[in-house]
Amino acid sequence: LGAKVFGYALGSPTEPSLFELARVGAGLSHRQVDVRDAEALAAAVEEASPEVVFHLAAQSLVLEGYEDPLGTFATNVQGTANLLEAARCCPAVGAVVVVTTDKCYANREWPWAYRETDRLGGRDPYAASKAAAELVTACYRESFLESREVSGERRPVAVASARAGNVIGAGDWAPHRLVPDVIGALLDGREPVLRHPAAIRPWQHVLEPVGAYLLLGQRLFEGRDEGGGKAAGAWNFGPAEEDARPVSWIAERLAAQAGGGLGWQRDPQAEDYPHEATFLRLDTSQARLQLGWRPRLGLEDALAWTLEGYRAHRQGGDLRALMLEQIARYEGLA
Repeated sequence: LGAKVFGYALGSPTEPSLFELARVGAGLSHRQVDVRDAEALAAAVEEASPEVVFHLAAQSLVLEGYEDPLGTFATNVQGTANLLEAARCCPAVGAVVVVTTDKCYANREWPWAYRETDRLGGRDPYAASKAAAELVTACYRESFLESREVSGERRPVAVASARAGNVIGAGDWAPHRLVPDVIGALLDGREPVLRHPAAIRPWQHVLEPVGAYLLLGQRLFEGRDEGGGKAAGAWNFGPAEEDARPVSWIAERLAAQAGGGLGWQRDPQAEDYPHEATFLRLDTSQARLQLGWRPRLGLEDALAWTLEGYRAHRQGGDLRALMLEQIARYEGLA
């Protein structure tokens, strides 16, 4: 979209990797460093001198959070504080979008959708770390960034947090992810194995929240002199209400789209896994009313676009070309 992009992240965590396959590095300057390294992060932010920062660096897996709670808290909480402190000290920064998760709410297993004003919390380390990142973000916004001064001149930084639903899309090869696991099984001719078939999540294609983050960053930057105005604060970005579906429905729809008659089976070791919430929905009324944002892709299309990408990879297709084509297709809808 014409921006000069600077990236800061660990190396690719999986093999294969969409970053490598889609040659993402060709379009930006990037550093492979740990967000927990405050000194290196501050130096990188100073070097890039960005106007808008999108903070997505995270330990993003629930089960990994159980296996490495200290690493999860260090990355998601201290890493967020490190980023916000670096932004505070960099005069060029005018806006920061901190991406957390829909799981930052204290889950009460109720059937209605969570709103931005509902209580934060988290039973598992991943969810708790993201709720804590929300608190850190609010603290920095209210204590330091909205009132920042540089060389005696008022230079506020506008800050918002974004809580997206369960994101799907081709190119995710992380372990214990429902859609990649289901599609991999279907393409291999196997029945998918489900841990929690009755669990309900707000599924959305990755381009939905990406578009929302860009819009939010734009609104923050435009209103930076007033601390971001109405764009500052916390935002839910999720699908239409009817697209919050059970895990079993996702598996069955993907099987139908893949053209096979395969069903699914319950993981016989499901009871041995750590606790995961059953019901999770997001209320996106605030984003619709105040930002004019709304989802563009229905869940059927989101699943079809995702399956299209994994099939293309299996067939040796050019994932960069496909990703750019899907982005253009999405822009046509938006």
